[in-house]
Amino acid sequence: MKLYTGLVHSPIKNKNGELVTTSVTNMDVHDISRSCKTFGVEQYHIITPLQVQHQLIQRILGHWERDENGAYNPDRQDALGIARLSHSIEDSIKVIEEKEGIRPYICVTGANFESFDLKAEEVKEKATLDKRPIFLLFGTGWGLHAKALELADYHIEPLYGAHPEGYNHLSVRSAVAIYLDRIMVRS
Repeated sequence: MKLYTGLVHSPIKNKNGELVTTSVTNMDVHDISRSCKTFGVEQYHIITPLQVQHQLIQRILGHWERDENGAYNPDRQDALGIARLSHSIEDSIKVIEEKEGIRPYICVTGANFESFDLKAEEVKEKATLDKRPIFLLFGTGWGLHAKALELADYHIEPLYGAHPEGYNHLSVRSAVAIYLDRIMVRS
């Protein structure tokens, strides 16, 4: 099975449910790249329409491409090699479709989904049976906006913790690692 991930910074909801674009963070670029590389993800798409954020990401990625920095930490350089910049979810889908020769299944995640189509453990089985790649999208801010959710073929079951009062607010970096483990290893 071929798995692609996308960290979406737009279209995103703020706490009032309004459409916003969130900021890219250095930790998300590094840590999610490392998780993706560890679990065999084909590409990690960082999705933002803002050119200033593209410049920031290119600076981060470029830092580890330089000989002295890459020599100091070749594992980081290797992990960041799967990161791709994208202006939109649709642009990323086109890149994946061109590479694979078929449109991927678009799977979305969210901590507040009231209903879902698949459990994380079922994603690999679905993709393998149908011989289609998966593009797994993660939201930032307060989650993926309806404009992003409309593109989805499948909503994946939220991650539930064990907090007795129902607290459920993982960092996106943690959520990515847990989903990748459940999809790529545990299924």
